[in-house]
Amino acid sequence: MLVVEAKLKNGTLEQYQKLDEAIRTSQFVRNSCVRYWMDNNNKETPWVNKLNSQARQSAADRAWQSISRFYQNCHAKIPGKKGFP
Repeated sequence: MLVVEAKLKNGTLEQYQKLDEAIRTSQFVRNSCVRYWMDNNNKETPWVNKLNSQARQSAADRAWQSISRFYQNCHAKIPGKKGFP
């Protein structure tokens, strides 16, 4: 399981809400990348263009890492759960 974490001390309610929204957006992009990898049906995801390039790259990198880890665990024949992406 991937844990997304950020530090904000003594922030305002609006700052905490923005931070939560950023974390949820990042997780959504990551999960969408993994879902695209699994399904490979849709060629375009227009909502991604609304995000900045750093957010897209970060989420895509985390998605690729989870996919890569899954395959490494399968090839190494690790018993138990493989950490499905």
